[in-house]
Amino acid sequence: MKENMQTDPHLKKSGLSVQFDRGNVFSDKCPSRAILKHVTSRWGVLVLIALKDCNAHRFSELRRTINGVSEKMLAQTLQALEQDGFVLRVSFPVVPPHVEYSLTSLGMAVAERVVSLADWIEDNINHILSNQSQQIESAAN
Repeated sequence: MKENMQTDPHLKKSGLSVQFDRGNVFSDKCPSRAILKHVTSRWGVLVLIALKDCNAHRFSELRRTINGVSEKMLAQTLQALEQDGFVLRVSFPVVPPHVEYSLTSLGMAVAERVVSLADWIEDNINHILSNQSQQIESAAN
């Protein structure tokens, strides 16, 4: 698509795409910084990991899976990830209301990267905790 825009003079960029061909998280004006915040927030990471199994999940199911998250924070996180195009929210017209959440293809791509980071942390937790303990001991002396 990017190549087509460059070679076809009839296709014009509009909105933010005029300003950004690629994100720059170091720029305070780049929208990628807000998206990075949504993805890497404590609850964003855990929501992406919970939804990575390719199944649709109900809100209450996600809340039970992600220990410690409040309803408010889960709702805000899901809404932000939905607005970014990572989460698909499907509302069924039944009583009582039935809403399911799943990852979009874009959400699956970012979730794979987040899962890799979480896996690395879990694989190295003993080293990390040891370093933290050493830092605390050094600070106390």
